[in-house]
Amino acid sequence: MRILLTNDDGYHARGLRVLEAIAATLSDDVWVVAPAEEQSGAGHSLTLSRPLRVRKFAEKRYAVAGTPTDAVMMALARIMKDSPPDLILSGVNRGANLAEDVTYSGTVSAAMEGALAGVRSIALSQVYSREGMGDSVPFEVAAAWGERVLRPLLDAPLAPRTLVNVNFPVGAADAVRGIRVVGQGLRDYGRLQIVTNTDPRGYEYHWFALSGAVETPLHATDLEAIADGYISVTPLHLDLTHAESLDMLGRAYA
Repeated sequence: MRILLTNDDGYHARGLRVLEAIAATLSDDVWVVAPAEEQSGAGHSLTLSRPLRVRKFAEKRYAVAGTPTDAVMMALARIMKDSPPDLILSGVNRGANLAEDVTYSGTVSAAMEGALAGVRSIALSQVYSREGMGDSVPFEVAAAWGERVLRPLLDAPLAPRTLVNVNFPVGAADAVRGIRVVGQGLRDYGRLQIVTNTDPRGYEYHWFALSGAVETPLHATDLEAIADGYISVTPLHLDLTHAESLDMLGRAYA
């Protein structure tokens, strides 16, 4: 089995090293094609206004000066064109990708691009507490549970254009209560904060502070699973059509 690894935290991210170790338990044919720099929040974006540059670090190891989607496209259409992957793993992301996070996430979007190309694709993210931010984010749960979570997904009969989103909870690996297959949750970002300051030249600049989210996890969602100390496994599909509205809108135009 040939595995392609990518992420949105960048080629040198600790989480990618963790993912390499997990992938090595599944195959001895592992490739890395990841963004050269951090691309958190890039979503499913493409680089269209400047050329892409690819740096080869070693055999089967490349960095792309672009987004996670750029990296997957470059891997499939050029770098691995004659030896396409059987599986794409994206992560292990530094931080959660739960609920509506998936619409912003470069980690999940890389897996989306793989699913669009017909390759089995899985996104993996490690949730962390506020005490473990920055370079001190612990990946022990992902490292200990990664293979156990992935093995059942290798042969599962996933529908076309479907990907799987995995999140590992905060805490010690031996404190994890198990694995739950759950739906996508929804949070309220009504208290989103924008932190404003002034640079040395007198111009304002702004940071989005996503910590203002109010979490009200419904039953059987990824938010609830993580809050209860479980690993969440959520199948996502790329058909965004709201089927229940088709007939209603059709009647509106009749």
